[in-house]
Amino acid sequence: MKKLLLVDDEERMLNLLALYLEPAGYTCDKVTRGSEAVGRIQTKTYDLVLLDIMMPEMDGWEVCRQIREVSQVPVIMLTARTEKPDVVKGLKIGADDYISKPFDEKELLARIAAVLRRSSQYLNETIEKNGLKWDPASFQVSYLDQSVSMTPKEFALLGLFLQHPNQVFSREQLLTSIWGYQVETEDRTIDSHIRNVRDKLRDAEFPIYDHLQTVWGVGYKWVW
Repeated sequence: MKKLLLVDDEERMLNLLALYLEPAGYTCDKVTRGSEAVGRIQTKTYDLVLLDIMMPEMDGWEVCRQIREVSQVPVIMLTARTEKPDVVKGLKIGADDYISKPFDEKELLARIAAVLRRSSQYLNETIEKNGLKWDPASFQVSYLDQSVSMTPKEFALLGLFLQHPNQVFSREQLLTSIWGYQVETEDRTIDSHIRNVRDKLRDAEFPIYDHLQTVWGVGYKWVW
């Protein structure tokens, strides 16, 4: 049974979410403060976090940022703030999807299931070739035993490429696969993360441009 952490400063919303989710087979922990949510993530294991943005003391963006410092647990922002700049901000911080309030029960359940499916695809075996090692169990990347630090989204992007060598991914496909949400600024979002992956592996002296290639007018692919 999947365990979810529900974070909202309104008890009524927490109870409503649990009313929808528990009959669908989810176990729900409920907290009303962002600091408490971060503490729970540090001490307990969850499969997904439903996180409100507009909260006192610590807003959802800061909560998500602090969660990403200690965990790669999927985070869905559940919020009335759906303007494009807010969506982009959340995605860059590390959110996996957005659901707007008021929400439809069926859409809520479908989006949770979709995010859980995407997150599970990275629980695979270690990929190691030509000195490059991608280890989902320890969430580590290394080249010739030299550790390469990556953010959760950078790690997920690299894993997607390594799992599908020679496959060309458009920017839209990458955004949907990794972030699970389409926004108007996907070119900047994807390109900046690709640039970071390249810079970090290049700094580790991995011949990244021989492998992570740009397909002009289409997107990117990984070749061995």
